[in-house]
Amino acid sequence: MSAKSKLLFSLLIETFIYAVLVAVYFFLVLHLIGHWLEHLFTQKNKLPYASVALLLMLGQGVLLELATSALLRFVRRKTE
Repeated sequence: MSAKSKLLFSLLIETFIYAVLVAVYFFLVLHLIGHWLEHLFTQKNKLPYASVALLLMLGQGVLLELATSALLRFVRRKTE
């Protein structure tokens, strides 16, 4: 397998894994804290909602990057 095809294969796997993890994360957050987020959003002061939303986005980015990297390392080990 050439270096270019390995890179493409790695990119496709990472994209697929990331898409699945994002979908799972979205539905998990929606299910677990959806009502609480809705309550924060409907309040007059939107600062708490904005703060929590920002923290959730940052947390999602960090956690999904860690999970994707770990899974990709696992897949690379299995394919080599």
